[in-house]
Order: sequence, then C-alpha cells, then structure tokens
Amino acid sequence: MHYNKLNKEQLIHKIETETFNRITISFYKYVSIDNPENLRDELFIKWNELLCLGRIYIAEEGINAQMSIPEYNIDTFKNLLNSYKEFKDIPFKIGVEQSQSSFYKLQIKVRKQIVADNLDKGEYDVTNVGKHLNAKEWNDAMDKGATIVDMRNFYESEIGHFKNAILPDAETFSEELPMVLNQLKGKEDEKVLLYCTGGVRCEKTSAYLRNFGFKDVNQLHGGIIDYAKQIKEQNLPNKFIGKNFVFDNRLAEKITDDVISKCHQCGDACNTHINCSNVRCNILLIQCPKCAKKYSDACSEKCMEYVLADAQKKAELDKLHNYRPIKRYFKSTSKI
Repeated sequence: MHYNKLNKEQLIHKIETETFNRITISFYKYVSIDNPENLRDELFIKWNELLCLGRIYIAEEGINAQMSIPEYNIDTFKNLLNSYKEFKDIPFKIGVEQSQSSFYKLQIKVRKQIVADNLDKGEYDVTNVGKHLNAKEWNDAMDKGATIVDMRNFYESEIGHFKNAILPDAETFSEELPMVLNQLKGKEDEKVLLYCTGGVRCEKTSAYLRNFGFKDVNQLHGGIIDYAKQIKEQNLPNKFIGKNFVFDNRLAEKITDDVISKCHQCGDACNTHINCSNVRCNILLIQCPKCAKKYSDACSEKCMEYVLADAQKKAELDKLHNYRPIKRYFKSTSKI
C-alpha cells in the first residue's frame, strides 16, 4: 500500500514552488477490472513518479479520475495509460480553466463502485447505454424541445445549468436516480437528454432509464467540460449558463458571465463556493465577499467564534458544540 507522507502545508508549499505548468484533466471508463487493489498500487507508483496529482476511484466496474498532470509529462502519462488494455484509447477531458493547485496530492481509492448508486445489478446494464451526442447534436435536440435532465447534485446545478433543464433537488447521485425516474414518468417514448460534468453519471443513468423502458435516451458526450470546448472551437451557440462545478480545489469553472445563484447567508447575487473556515465543520456554501468578511469565511456565527478563538477557547468550544453538520451542504440563511 502506497500513500502520501506530507501534511497539507507541505503539499501546498510544494505546489507553489513548482516551476512548470500543470494541466487539469478528467476521464472515466466502465470496464471490468479483476484486481482493483493491485492496479491501485501499481498506478500510484507510476503516476507518483510522473508527479501526477488528483483523486481517482477504481472499482471492479471501472475507473473515474480527476487529475493534475505536469504539462511536460502529459504525453508520457497518456502513453502509460494506453499501455493497459482496459484503458486503451480512453477519452480525456481538459479543464475549461486551468490551475496549478486544482489538487495537492495523489489519491487513488478502491471503491465498490466508481459512482455510488445504491442500485441492484439488475436495474442497469452499462453495455446498454444511450446515444452520445456532440455539442451541435445536443443543441439541435434542445431546439426541437427534448426533455433535458441535469444529473448532478443541487449544489452543482445551483451555480450553472442548461436552459430549461430539470434540476433535481438531490444531494447525492443515488438519491437522484429514483427521483429522475419518477419525474420522467410518462415520457418513455420521448427524447430525453442527460448531462453531467464529464459524462460518468450519465452513462449509468442512461443504462438505468433504458432498463425501465425509455427508448430515446441521449447523453452529452464528454459532459459540460467537453461541451464548453466544442462550442468554442466550432463557434456554436452556448446554451449553458453560469459556472460548471468541479470536484477539486477550484470548485468551479466559468462557462458564461451569468450569475444565477445567491449567497446562502444574505441572498445577494453570488456564485462563489467555499468551505466553512471552521475545519471541524467544513460545510460547502455559496458566500459573497461581504459575508466572507462578516463571518471570517465561516458559515455561521458559531463557526466564526471557533475560527477566531485561541487554542484554549477552541478546546472549551469543542466540549460545548458538535460542529459536524448533518448535511454536507449549506442551503439556506438559517444558522447551523
């Protein structure tokens, strides 16, 4: 078993002193993997030598990865991945906005599934998925009135989404699947469009819907990330508004200048996600600059008190409060 040995401060310093550029990429593939644990250890050694960072999930059903690769190593990295028969010719998505600090360390975790869904195996077949649409085909289908479904969580769609899309109020993918099935009831013979960040959740959703009798299921090839790239390269109309939420230190990529969400504390227009500065809470929220100053980057007065306290006071507050939020995401102006 191989793992990182540096603490967060050391990892951040290491990134800040690098003299080369990094590229943020993502990729996934549903493919049978016989021994995820062995593959995990093997990839960690090889990718660590290439100074790769990121968060990667490996399961018997495949791989799902978001990574930061040194620009000078990108071709070596791709060749290495292609040397595995399971991952040969795997498509990559390049981040819309690049950052040196999208990830601070390399984490490769073995999971039961690459996207947790709580489904029975008989409820989907990932070899029977929907049709993949490029950006032009997607736009055309939207123009013709197809039903559009956002397969991301509410905090993702809150800051950006496709126009007229169904936006399920779900906190997890497993919670969202039966919710979407219910919302689409009666549309089994109609054209349905699915989209997510990079495509991995839509792949499973399309198989799930086809299993329940939906005949014309389509998914956005490469997700929002690749859509943004295609519309720019091909000068196509952009039908996505706002930001694309991403699961790394950037938290979002700007697709358009539209601000469609509000500060969770005061209600002013804002689309900047942060994590509460009280590390014992760490809840995700949208916070405007005014509230960031007022609450010292915390989600509430209680958490702000903890952030500003000295070590002795923190110890006293730890005995009085449980800062761990019931949910991971802050949705309203109510205090936690």
